[in-house]
Amino acid sequence: MKTLKKHTECILVVDDSPSTLEVIRRNLTLRKYKVFIAPGVEKAIEILESTKIDLVITDLKMPKVSGLKLIKHVRENFSNTEIIMITGYATVQGAVDAVKLGAEEYLSKPFTDDELFSAVDRALQKLEIRKAIQTYTHKKPVATYNIIGESKVMQNIYSTIAKAASTSATLLITGESGTGKELIARAIHYNSPRASAPFVPINCGGIPDNLIESELFGYIKGAFTGAVTSRIGFFQTAGGGTIFLDEISETSQSMQVKLLRVLQEKEVCMVGANKTQKVDVRIISATNKKLLDLVANEKFREDLYFRLNVITVELPPLRERGDDIFLLIRHFTEKYSKEFDKNEPEFSDKVLKILRLYNWPGNIRELENVIQQIVAMTEKKLIEVSDLPSLLRFSALRNNGFNRTLAEVQREYIQNVLASVNDNKTKAAKILGIDRKTLREKMKK
Repeated sequence: MKTLKKHTECILVVDDSPSTLEVIRRNLTLRKYKVFIAPGVEKAIEILESTKIDLVITDLKMPKVSGLKLIKHVRENFSNTEIIMITGYATVQGAVDAVKLGAEEYLSKPFTDDELFSAVDRALQKLEIRKAIQTYTHKKPVATYNIIGESKVMQNIYSTIAKAASTSATLLITGESGTGKELIARAIHYNSPRASAPFVPINCGGIPDNLIESELFGYIKGAFTGAVTSRIGFFQTAGGGTIFLDEISETSQSMQVKLLRVLQEKEVCMVGANKTQKVDVRIISATNKKLLDLVANEKFREDLYFRLNVITVELPPLRERGDDIFLLIRHFTEKYSKEFDKNEPEFSDKVLKILRLYNWPGNIRELENVIQQIVAMTEKKLIEVSDLPSLLRFSALRNNGFNRTLAEVQREYIQNVLASVNDNKTKAAKILGIDRKTLREKMKK
């Protein structure tokens, strides 16, 4: 039987129904949370004043004082406390009011245990992000090996860089597009005994198949039409240093054979020449594809793969680097503010949450592009959601997975859009691509 991890978070449940209080208390206690209960707002405020509460789960309709007033009180007085609103009288307007006042989650009674646990997990994740924003927003980014990042996964990368730099072993860097593979290659080269020699980066996917051999190995005069003089290749240019073969997976089978010979014999043959020449060069290659899958499909030579893969550095995608994103945002904001000679803007907490929770398929390259665009196109001192590029503007703030119905997803999206335009139904209908009448009908449902 799996043992549940004991949580350190404290949760306050507020409801005038004793049975509801007991069910939620029992379920959350079984999940190893520390749970407090209150039958109304007055008792809840007493507990909040005397105990550090991480999450408040409150009913909407209660005698004397409503849950909305508790939400407002919590938001005004306890910045590091998240809120979930629950109610048996679910309406779009009620949800909009709760979201506008500061509730991060909204549950309609009756809800399942899984729905409760998912809402709690999401709310506490947002609490972690909020605390990270407070910690990192004004923190000066410090570069290690000219790389920004303090997360555990990046500390492991730095350790690998130090070890790899002390050798001349062939190295393979893997990772999604935009994760900074060339930056890692440069860090290894410039911290190695070869640092004073050239670092020569080559994009194998950017050189036509019929030219790559002459570009890499050089050619002699008369080797082909247009070869009016002899010219050395990139391998000779990198002599004593490092050659970085990016997108190595894009090379043809015939080119792979020639690269294998370079690795085995430490020599190259210029196009049109009869003799080979020795080269002293370290090879670092990189790919955003799974080379073993290409090997299995006979699209990449197995013997070359094992020659390239003496040391492997696997770069994590940005979405797995946690709060590093806040340091990167600060770094790119400073960089482009100086470049465009503009005052450095700040980002609202809501914007930073969206950026933190976004999936970033283009990784650091995509983040840099977004920050560059914002700095270039916005004159405001505080960047709000409306200033984000359209791709991010209405990106989901909730990491809800794929266990919800279409109706639930639709309702939540309508609630978020209405809240984002301060309940302006004309603007909301335009964003949703429907008319006001259709929006009113959906709100009634």
